[in-house]
Amino acid sequence: MKHTIALLVENKFGVLARIAGLFSARGYNIASLAVSETLDPDISYMTIVVEAKDEKILEQIKKQLNKLIDVITVTDFTKKEHVDRELILAKVSYCAKDKSRLENICAKFVGKVIQRKGDTAIIEAVGNLEQIKLLLEELNKFGIKELVRTGKLAISG
Repeated sequence: MKHTIALLVENKFGVLARIAGLFSARGYNIASLAVSETLDPDISYMTIVVEAKDEKILEQIKKQLNKLIDVITVTDFTKKEHVDRELILAKVSYCAKDKSRLENICAKFVGKVIQRKGDTAIIEAVGNLEQIKLLLEELNKFGIKELVRTGKLAISG
């Protein structure tokens, strides 16, 4: 099962490497990772999605994270009320006759066409995992040429 964990960490050189090293040394895969400064430039916020087969493994991950000196807080959103979103940019095949159909799909999924150039359009969309999945199914009908994703961001609800 995938679990979403948020960390507040000191914004210092090597912190991300130490956290990633903790996961890799124990054989845990990071499915998604998003990191950015907070309002305080000395602190960063990390949202990590990790695959953990059971509660025991998840508890071990959290304990190990709490032991790292640069980690300020660890929040497990698995059983807490929260809001999560992911941002995607998708480059799709496009022609002028597809304009209204593509815009309707984007409107349905909180997305927008941010660039049309030649035979391609770039779509920007934000949503939860299910919304993004459904949008990508629709965009596949146009032919996705390239896709980039931020990974999940989460905040308490």
